[in-house]
Parts: sequence; structure tokens; C-alpha cells
Amino acid sequence: MTKHCVALPVPGAHGGDGARVAAALGIDLADVLDLSASLNPAAPDPGRIAAHHLAALGRYPDATRATAALAEQLEVEPSRVVLTNGGAEAIALVGAIVGGVVDEPDFSLYPRTPSLTQPIVPRWRSNPHSPSGQLAAAADTAGVWDEAFWPMATTTWTRGDHRNGSIVVGSLTKLLACPGLRVGYFLAPETDEGDRLLAAVRVAQPGWSVGGLVCEALPDLLHTVDLPGWHQEVIRLRRELVDLLGSFGHQAVAADAPWVLVPSAGDLRESLAPHGIVVRDCTSFGLEDTVRIGVPNDTNRLRLAAALEQIS
Repeated sequence: MTKHCVALPVPGAHGGDGARVAAALGIDLADVLDLSASLNPAAPDPGRIAAHHLAALGRYPDATRATAALAEQLEVEPSRVVLTNGGAEAIALVGAIVGGVVDEPDFSLYPRTPSLTQPIVPRWRSNPHSPSGQLAAAADTAGVWDEAFWPMATTTWTRGDHRNGSIVVGSLTKLLACPGLRVGYFLAPETDEGDRLLAAVRVAQPGWSVGGLVCEALPDLLHTVDLPGWHQEVIRLRRELVDLLGSFGHQAVAADAPWVLVPSAGDLRESLAPHGIVVRDCTSFGLEDTVRIGVPNDTNRLRLAAALEQIS
């Protein structure tokens, strides 16, 4: 299945370009291997679990049980957690209240503006860092930590800096490989300022923001989590990906996250797309001629290998 001489859409700022590339190529989205999104390659199929909760589509959402299940994993009181419509909503809610600055490059959704209400503007940091994939040093600090990829890069749910006054946001869609369900969270610091921020976020969040399917399926999805096992599997699969790319002359740069960077990538994105494989252009990070490739599972790595063989 290949289509040639088709103009690809301009790369999106955040990856997840599979649908637009499929439309440009005139192929079924189900036939696309979207490695522009960095999802957990070891997670079980979330659809099988979500399918048991389809009755939720006929009810208004109630996030109480799902919030309690996540709080148990984070080892905090449920009152300290706000479940959100993906990590993007958590970032937007917190960012609108406290503002933010970043050390470039970093994730483009973080605020880069002063707060209208806060005298001190916090520094936002992804951990592992995006795009480098490197975990922050133990002594590093931030006003807001984004731990979307932390569980996969370590064997724990959180670094725990909320206990020291830092704000934490996260995205479960990466860990559970369910980006279509949209589930993230805000974890308030255990301070008086954290209490005020928590109250402000609850006021700012629209009612029924998190869908009913997420609210009812999340406890069962969390029950499948195996952080130590998944962590080791990501390490193995990332190493296999680096070796595969190296065998075709692409010197991938790997760190702690479920992706690798390929500098001097040339037309790799354009060459793989006709084979239904999408990788992420890193121009939005200021990294010209670099692509980011999400770590695939064994089956999808074989498909990538076949495509690389054809274009080499």
C-alpha cells in the first residue's frame, strides 16, 4: 500500500498527524501507523476495556470514582486531584491562572505569558524533557512540572514535587495509549497557595468537561498498569528502534522517553508517508531537519523496517 507524488499536509505542532496524512494520501486511517504520537507501546488495547462501558454514553459524566482511582495511584487525597479533558486542558486551566515561562525549546502548549493575578510567574518544564527525552536531574526545580511521560520513563507515578510546592500536570492518554479518550489531570501542591489554585481551577473548569466513557472506564484502565514491566519494555523497544534506524544509516538519539530523535533526517518524513507511516517533524521545536519517532511495538517495528528497506 503506497501512494506517491502526493503533497503532504504541513506538520502539526504537536504530532498526531495520522488523520491528515491519511486524507492527503486517500487511504483508510486504520492503515496508518502514526509514530508522530508518542504512546506507550506496551499498553494493552484500551478499546477492549472501553467497550465494556459504552452504557456511559447515555449518562452525564461523574468523575468521582475515576478521580479516586487516579488519586490512589498518585498516593494523594482525591481532593488534591482534578481530572481533565486530556493534559491539554490541565495545561490550559493552570496556565490561564498562573501564566508561565519556559526554557526553549519545550512543549508549545505551555504558557509564555505573565499571569494577570499572580506576582510570580512559574517556570514550566516537561519531565522527561520534550523534545530531548531526558529526565531532569534530582536537584532541578520548576514551578510547574508536566509529568505526561514520567511513569513510562521511571517506575513511579510522580516525582513528588507537589509536596514541595510545585504544581503538577499530567496526561494519562500517553501511558494508557488512549489519546481519543482525552484524560489528564492537575495535581495541586500541598500549600495554602495550592489550595487557592485548586479552588480556582475547579471554578474555571467547565461542567462535565471529562467525558462519561473516560469516567467509567478509567478505573479499569488503571488496573492494567504495570509501571515496572512497561518501563523495561519501553527500554527494550527503544533500543531495538535505535538499532533498526542505525542499520539504515540514521543515527537516532535516545534518552529516557518513548521516542527517539533523528537529526539530519532529510526527507525521511516524506519518504515514509506513502507507506502509511507518519513521523513527527521537529521544526516546531526549532530543530530543523530533525524528526521524532515514537517507539513502536514489535509488530509495528517490523512494518517500519519493511518501509525503510523499500526507501533505502
